[in-house]
Amino acid sequence: EYIGKSRSYKFYQSGELIKHREDDREYMGRTLYLGSLKSDVYFCIYEKDYEQYVKLGTPLEEADIINRFEIRLRNERAYYAVRDLLTYYDAEQTAFSIINQYVRFVDEQPDKRKNDWKLNDRWAWFIGDNRQSLKLTTKPEPYTLDRTLRWVQRQVAPTLKMLKKIDKGNGTDYMETIEKQATLSEKHEMIIKQQTTPTKDLVES
Repeated sequence: EYIGKSRSYKFYQSGELIKHREDDREYMGRTLYLGSLKSDVYFCIYEKDYEQYVKLGTPLEEADIINRFEIRLRNERAYYAVRDLLTYYDAEQTAFSIINQYVRFVDEQPDKRKNDWKLNDRWAWFIGDNRQSLKLTTKPEPYTLDRTLRWVQRQVAPTLKMLKKIDKGNGTDYMETIEKQATLSEKHEMIIKQQTTPTKDLVES
């Protein structure tokens, strides 16, 4: 069952049937919208392979992409999504954090409240483990060092490890040069202060 910030959803089935399969409705293109199409954030899930068949005549079995999940954002919602993307340079993290914030599919459990129903196994596989949520509002998620560490581990650490081994093997100093040339912004300095100052001192100041 679908649970979302918006209860609105719409399901469409294309009226164009694939040649030689007119008697089989399973081969009609389907589209699911989650959220109001008039809102600043909604999702569109559709059969990309069927779309390519209609537009280009590409056989379904030759399609590179079968299904497509689109995040559609406007105005302020789009701004905060782009800001998160430019902060962490991790499109996967940004996309799935948005989805995780606004959409869930669960399995009904009559003995429990709806909010406590177990996440559907297929949806859990799609979302992945330990996904964060990203609110696209004027009150964005507060900074957490843990999120930055995860981003560094996934996106930066492999490259740093590679450079370190190159430096060791060739006697170069790429790592040292990179560190010396790096410039900390006011935001970086503020985060350093927040992370290294005892809580007691922060409260008193």
